[in-house]
Amino acid sequence: MAFTPVALNLPGYPFKLTKKEEQYYIFDEIRKKHLVLTPEEWVRQHFIQYLIVVKTFPKSLIQVEGGLTLNNLQKRTDVVVYNISGERIMIIECKAPAVKINQAVFDQAARYNSVHKVKWLVVTNGLNHCYAKINHQEGQFSFIEELPVYQDL
Repeated sequence: MAFTPVALNLPGYPFKLTKKEEQYYIFDEIRKKHLVLTPEEWVRQHFIQYLIVVKTFPKSLIQVEGGLTLNNLQKRTDVVVYNISGERIMIIECKAPAVKINQAVFDQAARYNSVHKVKWLVVTNGLNHCYAKINHQEGQFSFIEELPVYQDL
C-alpha cells in the first residue's frame, strides 16, 4: 500500500513525486535519484530541504544514509553533515511521523554518535525535532530550542 504524504512541522517544498504501479517515488536531490516514498523518507527529504533552504547548509556537505560500523554491525546514519574541512559535525536521525521521539530513539542516535563523535545531534519525526549540542571533552550535552544556521555552528 502506498504512503500518503502528511503535513509536517517543517516548511513545504515542491518535491518531484512520481508514481509507478501504485507506488510513489520522491526525488532525492542529494543522491540524484528517485526513492520509494516511505513515511521516513518523507521526513528525511523535508528535513534536508529545511537544512538547505532555511538553515543555509551547503548541499555538497550533506551525506544521506552513510554507513558506519557499530559493535561489528553495519548500520546507516540517516543524514551526516560535514564542515568545509571534511569533518563530521552533525548526525540526523529521521523517523516516520507516527514514531514518537523518546529516549530509545535518542539513544539510537547517541550510539551512532559514539562512532561519529559529532558536536550536533538531531532527532526528528517531522512533527517534533530534538536538537542537542555535544561537548565531548566534558562528556556533556545540552538541548537547544532551534538549530542555528550553518555558518553559526
